[in-house]
Parts: sequence; C-alpha cells; structure tokens
Amino acid sequence: MPSRPCTALATDTAKAETEDGREARTRPRFRPVGSRLGALILALNLLSLLILFVGALALNEWRRGLIEARQESLMAQAELMSNVLGELGITTGVPTPALDEYETARWLRDNFVPVGQRARVFDRDGLPVADSYMVTEAIPGAPLDPALPAATPVPEPDLEAEVEEDRRLEQARLELATEIETALTEGPQAGVRRDESGNRVISVSLPIRHVRQELGVLTLEAADVDEILAAQRAALMPFAIVALVVSLFSSLLLHLFVARPVMRLSAAADSVRLQQTRAISMPDLEERRDEIGDLARSLETMTRALSDRMETIERFAADVSHEIKNPLTSIRSALETLPLVKAEAQREKLTALLQQDVRRLDRLITDISNASRLDAELARDRPRTVDLTALLSDIVDVYQTSPKPGDVPLHLSINTPGPTRIVGRDGPLGQVIRNLIDNARSFSPPDGSVRLTLDRAPDGSQDIRIRVEDDGPGIPVENLETVFQRFYTSRPKGTQFGSNSGLGLSIVRQIIEAHGGRVWAENITDPDDPDHITGARFVLALTPLHTRP
Repeated sequence: MPSRPCTALATDTAKAETEDGREARTRPRFRPVGSRLGALILALNLLSLLILFVGALALNEWRRGLIEARQESLMAQAELMSNVLGELGITTGVPTPALDEYETARWLRDNFVPVGQRARVFDRDGLPVADSYMVTEAIPGAPLDPALPAATPVPEPDLEAEVEEDRRLEQARLELATEIETALTEGPQAGVRRDESGNRVISVSLPIRHVRQELGVLTLEAADVDEILAAQRAALMPFAIVALVVSLFSSLLLHLFVARPVMRLSAAADSVRLQQTRAISMPDLEERRDEIGDLARSLETMTRALSDRMETIERFAADVSHEIKNPLTSIRSALETLPLVKAEAQREKLTALLQQDVRRLDRLITDISNASRLDAELARDRPRTVDLTALLSDIVDVYQTSPKPGDVPLHLSINTPGPTRIVGRDGPLGQVIRNLIDNARSFSPPDGSVRLTLDRAPDGSQDIRIRVEDDGPGIPVENLETVFQRFYTSRPKGTQFGSNSGLGLSIVRQIIEAHGGRVWAENITDPDDPDHITGARFVLALTPLHTRP
C-alpha cells in the first residue's frame, strides 16, 4: 500500500512532546508579587538605613532627655540659690533693697564650688554683680581658685582672630543679655546657648526676689553640653557599625547570589559563542526560584533550541545534498550514455529520462528554497487574529471556482458554534490547508471526494480542529509518523515521476508547531470492519483566541 509524501522539518512526535514538556518545565513562572531578588536587595538596603534611623531617633531622644534633665537639675539648684540670696538679706540700700556685690561674691565663694558649672549674679539693670569664676578677684586676700587656668604667654596679635573673637564675644553677650532680660520680665528661663569661649552651655536664669522686690537675676551655666554630644556620638557608633556590617553583608550576598551567577552565565554564553559547547547547562542555577534561575533556564532553553536548530540545519543540508545527488547522478549517467546510443527510440527514452530528472531537480530545488525561507517568513510576518471559518471558506471557494480536469470534489463542513478565531499568520496557515488538500486529492480515487471539516476537539480542551479526509488507500500504521519526515515520499502507481519532493507535510508540521498547535495522521476505518481502511485523515489542533494565556 503506498504511503504519504512527507515534507516536515521537525522531528517525530515523541521528540516534539519531550521538548514541549521540557520547555513547559523550564519556562519562568509568572510572579504577581514582584521580583524576589529586587525584594531582597530592597530589604537589605532598607535594613541598614532602618538601623541608622532607629539609632538616630533613639539617641536624639536620649540627648533631649539628658539636656532636659540637666536643665531641671540646674533649675532646682538655681531656685534654691535665688531663694537663699533673696532671704539672707544680702542687700544694700534703704528703703530700696539691692544686692551687695561683696557679700554676694563671698557667699558664692563659700557655698558654690561645683566643677563644670558657673554661677553669675546680675542686678535688676542687667549689670554683673558676682561671678563664680572671679570671686577670688572680688575678695581681697582670698586664696586663688585652683580651678582657674594657669597664666600663659600672650601670643602675637592676630587681627582676623581678634575680629572673630570680638564678634563671638558680642554674640555671646547679646544672647546672655537677652536671657537675663527675659528672666526679669517673664520669669525663669532655660536653654542652650554659646558662652564667651564659644562653647555650648546649658543655661538657666531665675529672678532673685526679696519679698516682692526684684533684686536681680541668677544665671547658672553647665558647660558639659559638648560632653553630652560626644557621648551621643559615641553611643551612635554601635548603630553605625551594625549598619556598616549589614551593608557589607548585603553587598556580599548580592555578589554571591547575583554577580557571580551572572558572571558564570556570561562565561557559559561565551563558551557557546566560541563553539566550545553547544548548550548552557548549570543545574545549580536552574534549581533557583528567582530571576537568576529564570535567566539560567531561559538561556539553557535558548541555547538548546539553537543547538537543535543547528543540528536540524546540518541534517537538512545532508539530506538536501543526498536528494540532489540522486537526480544529478541519473542525469550524468544518461548524458554519458546518450552518445553511445544509436537507436532513435532509445535516445528518445534517455531524453525523456533526462527531462524527468530535470523536472524532479527543479521541483526539489523550489521546495527546498521555500522550506528555507519559511522560518524567515514566520519571523517577519507579525501574528494577528485569523478567522479560520473565513480562511477555509475562501480556500474552498478558490478550489471550487477553478477546478482542474480530474480533480475530485472538495466539501467543507463547519460544525462548531461561536467564533473560530486564533492568533496566527493567515498566509502560512493557508499554505498548510492547500498542502493537505492537494495531498488528499492525489490519493483519492476518481469517484472519491475530499472532505474539509472545522469543529471542536471532543476531549474538552476547547481546541479548534481542522480535519482533511480522503477516500484513498490510507497510511500504513508504521508510517503514520514517518510521513512527516522531510524528503519521505511514496506515491501511488501512475503518479508522474518527480512531481513531489517530499517536503509538503514537513512544512505543514513546521508551520503548525510554530503556531503552538499539533498535527497528526490517522486512518479512517469501516465501522463494521475495523481492519478495512477506507481513507486517511490529517488532523490539525489549534488553540482558540479566548483561551490563550
């Protein structure tokens, strides 16, 4: 029983199913929650910033608490001292009381000696009365205050330094005068300012009262603000060190889990480019469930597809060489024999053989050229919506309106409700339908027919099926897959030699698989006698538009 012409550039169904399963297994999964590596990078960077932010907030609150506590301590101490100065009668002037400079200085010397603090008393006009830093000068014969610094040599005058010093002193005195004035008019004051030496001090100022009479203002200063800030910076160092360690650790993780795998993939791609290998294979990276794993699987799939394509091209070139060599050998033999033949009948027979081989060679080269351009055409032709009902109707109308002598009838049946649209290319799909119709007509007897049916798959998959049936001798069971191999052809007796190249069905499979579909062949049997074959059927299964992801 004759077999079918076969024209496929794809491999057998088992290999196609294996590759489809491998592609489905290695295809990157869609992640609606975003990028895992992006989330890791963001989390690690935010963690280091969060550590510094929390540390700064905590230390800022600690600093504020320390300063407030220091101010409260100074305020309590100043209230006690102002009450004592107002109640001890250290006053002069009758009937208006006023602070006595000598007695006030003596009292400060005898009762106020805390280290790091400075007490100053001002009268109601804001003029200085006593200063704990200068009580020894205010009291003749008093011993020197050991807290005062030793005398130092007077340096050379520096005009810029003197101007800056004068400006700083003027600013410090202005701030002090403002604080004293505010304390006299509004009550106790507390804050942080600069003193005459340029140091930041915690300062409190309270009015000194005798009964209801304002005598002056007591100002207490603590010059340990810089120490508090230094302690704050020292306390911030652990947070900064932890943030630095976290940043270094995150950088190391990014190097280990991102940079190095990308470098390995780059090196593997270079090895493929330099033809050291045919495909990338890195199982340790492909098992990762992040973008690096997706990249590794995509590169492996891509290089494997390229390797398969190269192998297909190599096999195709070998097959083409073999198929072209046969008619060329026959032509060469006929040409070598032709001069030796004297009988006219034999010369005409050799000439006819030469013409057949030339037609066969021309047909073969034409089909090879079409098959070679197919991939490029599929890549250039942008997919769009194709209505299979309209496409089949147009093709059948062309066959029915321009019949050729000896062509068997062609019938079209649309057995599916609703739309039959797919995403594809109408040109290559039309070529598939015409190849199958021509193939079925070539095997159908003169009293037979070719039936083209459009329906849905009965297995519930919602695939759209196109069936092309004939009344020919059928296909041997062992050749149901072989017919799709390229250059395979087995024609019925009486078929014109060289009219088929064996690439038609191969092109059919190549186009259908490029559209994400399937094609297979099966025999039509008599329902009453399953062993009796009444024809052949080619089935195309395509995914409809509304079910595509």
